[in-house]
Amino acid sequence: MWKKMFVAMLTTLVVVATAGIQPVYAQGSLTLFTPYTGLSVTPGESLSYTVDVINDGNDIQNVTFNVDGLPKEWDYSISAGGQNIDQLSIRNGDEQELTLDVEVPLKVDKGEYTFDLVANSHDGTSTTLPFLVNVTKEGTHQTNFSTEQPNMEGHADSDFTYTATLKNQTAEKQRYALSAKEPKGWNVQFKLDGDGVTSVTLDPDESVDIDIEVTPAENVKADTYKIPVQASTGSKAEKLELEAVITGKYDLSLSTPEGKLSADVTAGGKKKVDLVVENTGTADLTDIELSASTPPDWDVTFDEDTVQTLKASEKAKVQATISAPDDAIAGDYVTTFDAKTAEASSEASFRVSVKTSTWWGLVGVAIILAVIGGLYYIFKKYGRR
Repeated sequence: MWKKMFVAMLTTLVVVATAGIQPVYAQGSLTLFTPYTGLSVTPGESLSYTVDVINDGNDIQNVTFNVDGLPKEWDYSISAGGQNIDQLSIRNGDEQELTLDVEVPLKVDKGEYTFDLVANSHDGTSTTLPFLVNVTKEGTHQTNFSTEQPNMEGHADSDFTYTATLKNQTAEKQRYALSAKEPKGWNVQFKLDGDGVTSVTLDPDESVDIDIEVTPAENVKADTYKIPVQASTGSKAEKLELEAVITGKYDLSLSTPEGKLSADVTAGGKKKVDLVVENTGTADLTDIELSASTPPDWDVTFDEDTVQTLKASEKAKVQATISAPDDAIAGDYVTTFDAKTAEASSEASFRVSVKTSTWWGLVGVAIILAVIGGLYYIFKKYGRR
């Protein structure tokens, strides 16, 4: 009897144990998953989440979706396969992918915001996926006009090009008039894709990069100049102040004290010429080198072939010596003087007239007189015969 009871109990335990290891399926079970549930944004940005919808049950699930707790003025859309969806069917043991897009408004307080994506199955069960959004700065409802490089430096002959970003952070389409209050004699031009413009039109949350080309006035002095620019619509204007630092204009002049660029020289002789090197710019010049281009066999030397430093409006005198060859034929010759530095250069063409030597003229006169004297002697001695 006890043996039969033991066998019966053992059989019962085996049946219970076997029943305990059978798989149990939760009907209508859904799982939502995305790795990036907490993101940081700035006002006006868009968030896009890719969410996996997993069917852990035994049956095909027809799932609808909604978003709970989304802050007021925020907007969202749910899509799959490039189309907005109202319902998604998922086979048992399978998964589908959807995209949740969330629009953060321009006018929003800084802080953390939470909301849930809710998946509702046809059997009445639901699953939620929580999200956290950190808005990193206070939102505005206005236009933003800014540049990363408002300050530039160059000499007076330079053109300055600034790049400014204009963003419409309002809820309406806006047309912006572009203007500048440049210093007298300066020129400011706004360009979009290389073309000059005086206004731009932007949709809400649209932005555009505008090139601002600034040309200094002629003969502008070395200094720091402010150039206010603005983008205005209606009674509102967003202002931006640009700055141009003029280091000076580089210019050089080479001539003679009287401005005369000609001289006479005899063949085989030398001629000293006084030259004036003048800094006609507004910035200092250094290491000004002097040189000359001459006709063949001619030579030019300088008492100083380098001017070390020449401040704005200052002059320096240099003496050049022109040497003509012995066999130079009478006529006009051109020698070009050059003054050159890294920033500027100038040249002066000098005309040199070659005259024959006076000594050879006297020799010629003497020969002529000797011939006349000889003829006279012969005529007198032999003329009466």
